[in-house]
Amino acid sequence: MSTTDLDQLKQSLLARNIKYLLPTYVDMHGVPKTKMVPIAHMERMMGGSELFTGAALDGVPQDVSDEEVAAHPDPDSCMVVPWRDDCAWFSSDLWTEGKPFEPCNRGILKKVLAQAADMGYRVNCGIEAEFYVFDDNENKVDPLSDLPHLEKPAYDSVRLMDNLDVWLSETVDAMNELGWDVYSFDHEDGIGQFEIDFDYAEALTMADRFVFLRVLTHEMARKHGAYASFMPKPYGDKAGNGAHYNMSLAGVDGSNLFVADKEDPRGCGLSEIGYQFIAGVLKHLPAIQAVSAPTVNSYKRLIVKGSTSGYTWAPCFVSYGNNNRTNTVRIPGGGGRVELRSADSACNPYLGMAMMIAAGLEGIRDKLDPGEPHRENLYYKSDEERLAAGVNWLPRTLEEAVTAFAEDPLSREVFGDVMFDAWVEFKRAEWLSYLNHVSDWERDRYLKFF
Repeated sequence: MSTTDLDQLKQSLLARNIKYLLPTYVDMHGVPKTKMVPIAHMERMMGGSELFTGAALDGVPQDVSDEEVAAHPDPDSCMVVPWRDDCAWFSSDLWTEGKPFEPCNRGILKKVLAQAADMGYRVNCGIEAEFYVFDDNENKVDPLSDLPHLEKPAYDSVRLMDNLDVWLSETVDAMNELGWDVYSFDHEDGIGQFEIDFDYAEALTMADRFVFLRVLTHEMARKHGAYASFMPKPYGDKAGNGAHYNMSLAGVDGSNLFVADKEDPRGCGLSEIGYQFIAGVLKHLPAIQAVSAPTVNSYKRLIVKGSTSGYTWAPCFVSYGNNNRTNTVRIPGGGGRVELRSADSACNPYLGMAMMIAAGLEGIRDKLDPGEPHRENLYYKSDEERLAAGVNWLPRTLEEAVTAFAEDPLSREVFGDVMFDAWVEFKRAEWLSYLNHVSDWERDRYLKFF
């Protein structure tokens, strides 16, 4: 960024009475970290003055004796914080020893996007944000609305409006003030569950926005004695929180290259390179899922049944199809984009997107064929019927997913050696910690069983 451009940015922030700057980056969980810098020191900050000890954080793999990582803010990502209008937020890359830090989450995605650019593509992405808003009363999971619960609250008008003047309108207004263009929002299938849909953007921008969105919704809810939860499955018997990635590739002229060719024999409204992209995603889907659904709790969402309203609507199989929501990879009505339905709201969007894009690009390079789309309801099929159709289960637990990730060469290629090793080690330890925990279910079942 030139000195002139930097000065113009600083003057525009001063004109808005900005006092403090936040050069933020994320740990392996996608949780933002930062220091706060008075605007008088903006020039130093933009040059990477703010140092952090990576060893103090999850998934910023460093030893305590290593040189610290430095946050290098992206000036194009600057946002005024809606609930603190004296602060400006910058998404940042991590550097160390005078060069980019290889395990930087944002840097990993940028590396994959550079590969796409070398092939003549720009990657666009939208994320469907689902989350619960709960009354903050001693960590209980009670919805903020005190209206009677419905067995099937999906798209409920009254409960949507009951939240509108509490926190929801403020959240939507803030997103629109940031230029995100919210085009719809609704009450979802769980009690106190919501989805906010906003315009797609270039993939790196969308990842930055999703990280910020999780903070924004929580802060807006917190003003009203509530909190937003992006836990994939807060209730065992209600719908979970997805964060479906909707991707397309644009050419140098900005045109959507996934729009159907004149002749689309598969009839899903997708171009040939769109189908090749899907084929690459399907080839690596178990490894992708380990990153896009990264927690123990994620796999309690990815089940066929388990909701009071019947089927969970969650993906469970390595399959693709048209608007059929029993597929993990879906081509929504109208075509022109590819939706990954296994991604959940606890994902690190930089890493999840990087894996999906890298897999899709491989499919295009190798001209892979995804086969025929599945239009049938795969929930109704037996295991034998699905297997005969070439449809396998996705990983059923975090352990299975991490094993798939570790065994897929694409994972190390995308993550790099250091982040790959750190991620696998941390997730295997997370799974072991879960296995060693004695739960209420076990006590209820076994304490007086024998």
